[in-house]
Amino acid sequence: MDEKQSQSAFMSALTTEHFVLQTAANATISEAAARSSLYVFTLSSSLVAMGFASRSREVFVPFISMVLPGLFVLGVFTVVRPVDTALWNMRFLAGIARIRSYYRTLSPEAAGYFGDHRGQGPDSLRLGRLVAFLTTSASMIAFVNSMVAGAGVALLAGYFLSGQTAFDVLLGVAAAVVHMAAFLAYQRWRFRIFELEEPRNDANMKKG
Repeated sequence: MDEKQSQSAFMSALTTEHFVLQTAANATISEAAARSSLYVFTLSSSLVAMGFASRSREVFVPFISMVLPGLFVLGVFTVVRPVDTALWNMRFLAGIARIRSYYRTLSPEAAGYFGDHRGQGPDSLRLGRLVAFLTTSASMIAFVNSMVAGAGVALLAGYFLSGQTAFDVLLGVAAAVVHMAAFLAYQRWRFRIFELEEPRNDANMKKG
């Protein structure tokens, strides 16, 4: 295979890889949206059922004792996976950014049509870390799940413990804050691992 054929084959493989990465990045967004929708739908249905069950105290307390812990566990499972999909999405976007950086070198005019990769991928997370943490799909579901945890603790505390409204609400708020803080710590840990892996991946790619 001569140099011209080799370059043509390389460009064909590069555009195919670009398309595959783009498709995979879209798939991560679709998966996160589907999982979030499933959780919200389950939560909405459970709240409607709670409204009917609240007419009888004998039915309501056992009902929420079963449903709220189940919702909470489902919420935990839901937020864990979107963190993974967000990291995979960032990895796919970083790969696209590397390909686009090569496109910029094809001709002097190409730089005007392909954006600088430095504004994409992991670098964008470093510039807007706080905003990124608070606006991911996982963060929003975790916030809702924190309210579920707080409401469950407050209701169950009111039935099994003091029965004082102010104390029960305070206990519920504390549970919600602890849950949200734990999630943010988990998400920060996962993102930190990703940030440490990316420079190593870039170095291996340069050596190859």
